[in-house]
Amino acid sequence: MKETIQQLQLIITNYTPQLLSIHEDAWSAKLNPAKWSKKEILGHLIDSAQNNIRRFIVAQYEDNPKIAYARDTWVAASNYQNYVTKDLIDFWVLINKHICRILKNIPAGLEERLSETNEPHSIKWLAADYNKHLLHHLHQVLDLEAVAYP
Repeated sequence: MKETIQQLQLIITNYTPQLLSIHEDAWSAKLNPAKWSKKEILGHLIDSAQNNIRRFIVAQYEDNPKIAYARDTWVAASNYQNYVTKDLIDFWVLINKHICRILKNIPAGLEERLSETNEPHSIKWLAADYNKHLLHHLHQVLDLEAVAYP
């Protein structure tokens, strides 16, 4: 789990300046009305963080809680397209720092407890998967080489 926390800390440190360097017009651009803008993708990452926080915490005291969410509905309900970009980036940074704190505070042995999205996974597995998901979408936002994510 320590490696996963360190990786998340590095993601925050390394990607935040890159996010801040994106021109404002690029954040809201929608090349396809059916696809998310960069703002909406970052908003989706915030929604993912919120739902993973629930998984990381609830799985410590409930047996195999099922925590899933409707991604498109969350993005639309939050109206990320009209967020102030700097606020959105700050929110993303803070929520990920909060996840690092939560993961550090999980008592030994509890990281193997299960939570279910579509199938049951350990908190440890979900935390590592969360980082992969982050990298996949951050590379989309930053127009970097694609990072595969199932």
